[in-house]
Amino acid sequence: MPRQILFIAKGFDDPSTRYRALQYDHLFAAHGWQLSCLVDRGSWLQRWAILQKARKADAVVIVRRTYSYPFLLLLRLVARHLVFDFDDAVFCKSNGGPSRRRYKGFIRTVSRCDQVWAGNNYLAAEARRCNQQVIVVPTSVFPASYEKSVEKKDKGLELVWIGSQSTRKHLLTIIPLLEDLAQTVSGLRLKIIADFTLQSDRLEVAAVAWSEAVEAQELLSADIGLAPLPDNAYTRGKCALKVLQYMAAELPVISSAVGVNKEVVVDGATGYVAENDWDWSQAVIRLAKKKSLRQTMGRAGREQFLQNFSAPLVFQKILASLERGLGGGAK
Repeated sequence: MPRQILFIAKGFDDPSTRYRALQYDHLFAAHGWQLSCLVDRGSWLQRWAILQKARKADAVVIVRRTYSYPFLLLLRLVARHLVFDFDDAVFCKSNGGPSRRRYKGFIRTVSRCDQVWAGNNYLAAEARRCNQQVIVVPTSVFPASYEKSVEKKDKGLELVWIGSQSTRKHLLTIIPLLEDLAQTVSGLRLKIIADFTLQSDRLEVAAVAWSEAVEAQELLSADIGLAPLPDNAYTRGKCALKVLQYMAAELPVISSAVGVNKEVVVDGATGYVAENDWDWSQAVIRLAKKKSLRQTMGRAGREQFLQNFSAPLVFQKILASLERGLGGGAK
């Protein structure tokens, strides 16, 4: 009989669920595990089903949500091995402001778990305030998804940003700058892979509706990946997913100097880390002038991704963590 691992998630389409749980289904199966995932939106009917499933599982992983009593105590009681997995600063508000309620929920949940899988060092440090069994498990993607043969356009320079309505505000911070650059950089255009559109009278914008089926192809056909972020307590917890997708697609990256992004992007080697508008402008201009530079940085980024962040490597960390925990973890 295969071992059973249960993921408890906010939704099947949530990025954290897709990239930190469901994408590993076939790897779990290949290593003697059966993965199941249940969605919890707060109803007691859903939670009753979770408790019944958790009783039979070898490991239960809470993905990016915190719990209050009495459900947390019940889950702790029935779960043989309980893991908290998170890739966002769930302990504060999305604008970076402090939240006593969210922080108390975070501490309460994390302290009850046997292990914690944190998406980066910043999140791991916060979790270690109440639990020492913490490892860093980066969010990642599979390299093979970004190995398709796709033709890039011969003319112009296509910038690309991938995200969602919730992170639209981050993209908007650099739109005026890109509009100015479009007046001097010939053929500059912006592709948005998301669930919204954007209009501009001064910049050519192409909006592509996000889907799992098209995201890799649309990234591969672009020239430069963009990752703007404001600097606050919430964004420092971001796990550089879009940056890793760009690197997997062999794109040079221009990113704000925020959180793990500034650790993943090697300034001057795999792209540029921008501290201000001047840095952003100069990075676009440099990469626009030299196709060879874009190609060299893109290849370097792909290699860094393969050596440190590819999904098969990350899965080995997950598997090793589970084996350690099940060998000696106690409630």
